[in-house]
Amino acid sequence: MDTSEAHDNVDVQGAEAEATQSSTLSGQTPSPRKPNWALLEEAVQMKTEGNAFYREKNLRSAIRRYHSALLILRGLDSEMMSCVKALGQVLLPLSPEQETLLRNTQVDVYNNLAACLLQKEGVNYARVKEYSLRVLQWQPHNVKALYRAGVATLELGDAQTAKEYFTQAFKEQPHDVNVKKYLQKAEERLNQELQKEKAMYRGMFCSGNGVHNQHESGD
Repeated sequence: MDTSEAHDNVDVQGAEAEATQSSTLSGQTPSPRKPNWALLEEAVQMKTEGNAFYREKNLRSAIRRYHSALLILRGLDSEMMSCVKALGQVLLPLSPEQETLLRNTQVDVYNNLAACLLQKEGVNYARVKEYSLRVLQWQPHNVKALYRAGVATLELGDAQTAKEYFTQAFKEQPHDVNVKKYLQKAEERLNQELQKEKAMYRGMFCSGNGVHNQHESGD
């Protein structure tokens, strides 16, 4: 894996922590924090640029922009309050409109990151599932996240859970061709697993009967 490839798979939270540690060790005083609206605009701009790269099939650059957007959004998320206080900065509360924009942008970025990863060679299905599940925490009925979580889960070997994701996605969007196809694929995989299990038990039963008959017939 080259250095640019490694950058694509960077852990966003780890990158943020590393930047924080670097600033602390250097003895630098944190720079004044931008207003919430300015940070949100910056995050949306990063997402927009990422979308443009995605349409151009430039997945690497798209992923980088999406990661940049997430770094900004993490600093605005109320769940990061303790981290921000540790830096000696005050996190001003978001207005209801800003909170909505924050969540919607997070949802879009995580969904788009999952879409990017699914198109790369050597797909990291665990990461696709992770991003999709983050979306579902905020929007349990998000069809794109349900579908991608299902695809990743199926590829990771859990056909039953994958079927549950696809079934929910089908309820939300019954005419989606891809959802229908993968729901059928999950059901076929489950049927194959069931047939294998039945064959295994039949083999065990027949083997047991053979041993039992040998004992009955004597030496």
